[in-house]
Amino acid sequence: MIVYQDLLTGDELLSDSFPYKEIENGMLWEVEGKVNFSSSSQLPLLSVLLLIDEQWVVKGAVNVDIGANPSAEGGEEDEGLDDRAEKVVDIVDTFRLQEQPAFDKKQFVTFMKRYIKQLTPKLDAEKQELFKKHIEGATKYLLSKLSDLQFFVGESMHDDSSMVFAYYKEGATDPTFLYFAYGLKEVKC
Repeated sequence: MIVYQDLLTGDELLSDSFPYKEIENGMLWEVEGKVNFSSSSQLPLLSVLLLIDEQWVVKGAVNVDIGANPSAEGGEEDEGLDDRAEKVVDIVDTFRLQEQPAFDKKQFVTFMKRYIKQLTPKLDAEKQELFKKHIEGATKYLLSKLSDLQFFVGESMHDDSSMVFAYYKEGATDPTFLYFAYGLKEVKC
């Protein structure tokens, strides 16, 4: 299995368990999520963007009728059942992403300048060149969606974290996540 970590903090942000397809001339990855049931209550910029379609997951107890009759067997119905169900997004839940307050345009531009300054030295010379070539287009793309974006960071919530962005495509009920590809480090597990 391959896990993609935040290059700046080491937080796990994505894995190859979420198949992707490259879009925008390989600058973006698109990954579709799915709806699942779970009982846990935890919810969990990089030069090139990864685009990820996500779906909601319902977390909590699921009532499954297995045909047993608890009263006939001397048991009580629903004994010990935790019936709190919660609807969460699978990638947010899997990687324990933490939602952050939204940015206005000025805050976003400030974040991007700081992020570029922090990330660039971590890249090899070839990647630095590509990063510098494509980061402006990625920034403009995000700015065009700024009012629709949700902002997430990794589990550590470190100040220097890469940002993960989510938005809803027109008519969609599930969010699409955006990652900057050069801000991710591939780690084989």
